[in-house]
Amino acid sequence: FTTLLYTIKFEEMPRFNQTQTFFSKKVVKLECRHCMNILCWRGMRAILLADTSITLHSTDLPPPNAVEMSGDDYCTSNCDCHIRDLVCAGCGNQVGYHVTLPCRSCMDSCNNGHFWMFHSVECQEFERMDDSGEKLLIWGNLPPTHEDLQKLKEKTPRRQSIFPLYPVECIR
Repeated sequence: FTTLLYTIKFEEMPRFNQTQTFFSKKVVKLECRHCMNILCWRGMRAILLADTSITLHSTDLPPPNAVEMSGDDYCTSNCDCHIRDLVCAGCGNQVGYHVTLPCRSCMDSCNNGHFWMFHSVECQEFERMDDSGEKLLIWGNLPPTHEDLQKLKEKTPRRQSIFPLYPVECIR
């Protein structure tokens, strides 16, 4: 997989439509297909530019305690980004990857700024409604990250990760 993610091929569009297209995308909530753990409240459907038959979801902010990074960073054959696999904190199944260090080439390219990617086959998508509960939420109307994070903390159930931190044992 390549880590550079586009929702559309921006370079094929006139410059004035880029922001408009991004902001008109619907916001989705993602759940793990294996255990129904909430993986993301701020998701966006996207395609892998290197293989447009592969659909992904991306986010700028996963909810607290939703996913855990697993293993070591690695690079793809398509760029020099460092990525690390993501597993669901509820069941441990691999659900995506996180770009831990984007490469210069990807940062210089037009992208959606999301570094948390979810494999569509590993998650279930639900449309997110606005605060009134009457209209679909789109990215242009999404609250700022810090405000949404506070709301998400209140909505997200406190689930114990399957990866507990054990206290250090003292050897006598």
